[in-house]
Amino acid sequence: MPRTPAVAPKRSLPKPTSARLALVFGDQLDLDAALIRSLGPDDTVLMMEVASESRHVPSHAQRTLLFLSAMRHFAAELVRRKVRVSYVALDATENTGAFETEIARAITVVNPSQIVCTHPGEWRVLAMLERVRDATGIPLCILPDDHFLTTSDEFGTWASNRAALTMEFFYREQRRKTGYLMEGTGKSAKPAGGEWNFDKENRLPFGKQGPSPRPRPPLSFKPDETTRAALAAVARVLPDLPGAVDSFAWPVTRKQALAALDDFITHRLARFGPFEDAMWSSEPTLYHSTLSSSLNLKLLNPRECCEQAIAAYRAGKAPLQSVEAFVRQIIGWREFIRGVYWLEGPAYADRNGLDRHGELPSFYWTADTDMACMKVCVGQVLDTGFGHHIQRLMVTGNFALISGVHPRAVSDWYLGMFVDGVDWVTLPNALGMVMHADRRAGAGKGVTGLVGTKPYAASGKYIERMSNYCTACRYDPAERTGPSACPVTVFYWDFLIRTREPMAHNQRMTMILKNVDRMTPQAQAQITLDADLLRRKLGITAEPRG
Repeated sequence: MPRTPAVAPKRSLPKPTSARLALVFGDQLDLDAALIRSLGPDDTVLMMEVASESRHVPSHAQRTLLFLSAMRHFAAELVRRKVRVSYVALDATENTGAFETEIARAITVVNPSQIVCTHPGEWRVLAMLERVRDATGIPLCILPDDHFLTTSDEFGTWASNRAALTMEFFYREQRRKTGYLMEGTGKSAKPAGGEWNFDKENRLPFGKQGPSPRPRPPLSFKPDETTRAALAAVARVLPDLPGAVDSFAWPVTRKQALAALDDFITHRLARFGPFEDAMWSSEPTLYHSTLSSSLNLKLLNPRECCEQAIAAYRAGKAPLQSVEAFVRQIIGWREFIRGVYWLEGPAYADRNGLDRHGELPSFYWTADTDMACMKVCVGQVLDTGFGHHIQRLMVTGNFALISGVHPRAVSDWYLGMFVDGVDWVTLPNALGMVMHADRRAGAGKGVTGLVGTKPYAASGKYIERMSNYCTACRYDPAERTGPSACPVTVFYWDFLIRTREPMAHNQRMTMILKNVDRMTPQAQAQITLDADLLRRKLGITAEPRG
């Protein structure tokens, strides 16, 4: 067990020096950050590899390795720039295993006049920093994270007095602010192509023939000596982390991340838009970018990603529908999700708007299931720490939603099991978008979420239409009762039956719920019975019915 000495009390500290203790966390690896630019010759940068960050939720071995390797490469670059760095390796004998105690230990050495850091990406870490400040009396300076296009205050101003936080309206303001994909200037500027988004054109399945031409796999990066050393440390200190590590090939440096961006723009962006919602069992990444981990670690800047994509459109190398979809994910959805996270506060994580209490099925950790869609998508996560957004939302997330899993169990799984997992992005996506659990108190009748205006629930027929998963499955996605009924379809109809009353006031659910009303009471009872039996079989505990 890690040692956890108390933070040094105020009276035990000697008179501070003029040096500052600058904290750099693993998701803040931006060499151009305001914090890095502000460093003086007497300042010390503290970087910490602590076991608790891979244990507060079970962290995929590749996620842990990615953070550690990227941090070590970043620290080495700081040293090359003559920055004083105090680096705590995961397997160092004196490592106490937690941020709070490592900062306390560094304070006794540096005796700083101030602790300074970039705004963290998690409420939990912010609370830890405030505890250190209060216990030591050392001033804490938190600099804005200028990686993002919108500050928390700006988002709060936008969100104030709005009955609903609709991402589309936020996205349009982002387009106007940045000028991205806009024609003309000032108030007369219009969106390129005359439309703000092209979602209606971007929901194509592949059909029986599959993706054609076959997508070029993302650029991979062979582990270097630094990465291999980090892997050895993980194997010694955290041998029981879930997930495979042998396939690790993620970018861990700024140079590698830029190469990955160029690879996406050159080889996959053009076909990304039309097929961004499609899935294919033999193609784990398809035309997706796989850049989210580099963005979330700050190895890439969102502006350069958008500008390179837009340059490809202007040069005739990528269609507008693909470029707009990519830009929207970055300046629209990514910024919106972060805004929601900091707007709603730390209690946001405890919301459970649909009152679900089931446990996460064990196959989320093993992929040991006879459901082909879940076997492919969970297996892919275990193998690589990656799944593209439609696999997350409409397969692994959809199943958790409709089967009745507790939303916190789902958000913790997404945080720990994906290499791009950082709390500010994972929690609102999982809790709000996937689980439809983030309804605000006093929001009126019905169940309308903050992030999503309707639950993204679907039957096995959706998965059959958008993938080839069902062709190799023993279950029939068209069947909702009986031994060959697809569990996704069974749970989908059970979900609609269970939530019929609270969803009655959600206008986006009106047409769907009419299908429930057409069922006989006997048919509804059989679905409910089959779903309850299936829950017990899968280890999902019973829950209150809506």
